[in-house]
Amino acid sequence: MIIKEFSKFIIDLNYNDIPKTAVNKAKLCFLDFLGVANRGFYEENTQIARKSIAQFYGFVHESKNERSSISSIIGDGYSNIANAGFINGISAHALDLDDGHRFAQLHPGCVVFPTALAIAEANNIGGKEFIEAIVCGYEIAIILGTLANPYHRNQGFHSTGTIGVFGSCATASKLLQLDFHETINALGLCGTLGSGLLEVNHQGTMGKQLHAGKAVYNGILSGYLAKNGFIGPESIVDGDEGLLKAMSIDLFKSLDKNDLDFKDYLSTYLEESIGRFHIKEAYLKKYPFCRHLHSSIDATLNICSKFDFSINNEDDIEKILIKTYKIAAEHNNFNPRNKEEIRQSLPYAVAVATLENKLDLDLIENNISNNISNGISNSVNSGLNNDLINNILDKIVIEEDEEFTKLNPLYRPSKVIIETNNETYEDLVKLPLGEAENPLSKEDILEKFKNINPNFDFKKLNSIDNYIDNIEDYNIADFMKNLH
Repeated sequence: MIIKEFSKFIIDLNYNDIPKTAVNKAKLCFLDFLGVANRGFYEENTQIARKSIAQFYGFVHESKNERSSISSIIGDGYSNIANAGFINGISAHALDLDDGHRFAQLHPGCVVFPTALAIAEANNIGGKEFIEAIVCGYEIAIILGTLANPYHRNQGFHSTGTIGVFGSCATASKLLQLDFHETINALGLCGTLGSGLLEVNHQGTMGKQLHAGKAVYNGILSGYLAKNGFIGPESIVDGDEGLLKAMSIDLFKSLDKNDLDFKDYLSTYLEESIGRFHIKEAYLKKYPFCRHLHSSIDATLNICSKFDFSINNEDDIEKILIKTYKIAAEHNNFNPRNKEEIRQSLPYAVAVATLENKLDLDLIENNISNNISNGISNSVNSGLNNDLINNILDKIVIEEDEEFTKLNPLYRPSKVIIETNNETYEDLVKLPLGEAENPLSKEDILEKFKNINPNFDFKKLNSIDNYIDNIEDYNIADFMKNLH
């Protein structure tokens, strides 16, 4: 049922049917993606992926040389469609600065945009078709992610990999102009290729970024296989051994508990969900940390701002209490060993925010080296006082608040209480900055682009911004040529 309904939406969607608000959000997400992916290209994990692809496939081109079926690697060079998408997917997810959706619990932009750019550039596809495909990708990924979660995540799966592949495949299917049956086949194939376990988040590895790259690769692969006649299972999501029963088993326990029939529930859910243009609900990120940490970061920075709070002597602080919901509270690594672990560390994020009264990428990327000892960087170039950070970490206490847990995922609440020798400060944040209900503006995203890409030609950025504003009038290949 669900794959057929998805396929109908993909086939039928026309640019003229998309609300202006959704088109504008797609353009804003695109601008955000380009800034994040361009900086992410220089991360170690992206460079390892690029080197590995060159060794494995023997081709990552320095120039396009007018060859067909070649797509841009954002940052530098070209490759074939699937490999360019793979590398750009890793770049987009490398910094933990890419967009997401709190109910679907995944990052759609890092799988949808690399897919769309790779196929559209290589096939000389126009801007309107590009926007159609982006909206399709976000819609399918978010609807399926919201249906499967929180059960899917609680079962140990990383939705960006397992469900993001459907967003990539929907995007590919639209751009490749697959017919109804080909689209069913493509979505059926991608569903058996999707993968990603959350265990990678707990080990400070690069596996999380790999999930995004592979979701792009497998979404593109599925689209081309279906275009050429490869058959996939229509029941891959809702079948007896499909994604939901294999990877979201507690969904069925919940339905049984409430005396709900699965087919009736699914039919109602799809009727209420498809065509709502969920891209409008995507959040954009300000801080290079896991999204579950952002409410606590905002609350800490609010204290610094509202109360003009700053540390003159760390001994003045007696305790920092973070009360938050279960998933956020579980990000309680007090001894991060590398940048990957730092981005998942709630105490580290709050400690740096308390110390610096800000939390931007440079504090993590430039000032903190990979030479980490006792959990904290020893970089001689660091702008951070590591002894001071350790002292603050010793005073942080994280508690799960059961009422906050009940509010999640409708809200992602956190209360930070800073107790000093003289006074107690506190702030509560229910939804972090960047959610649709608490949005970042286009000016904020342009500023983010500049901050994370300080060496980028800002005159070119103005040109890119103008291109995106009027992307309907351009060919994507021409747009990418201008970007290079």
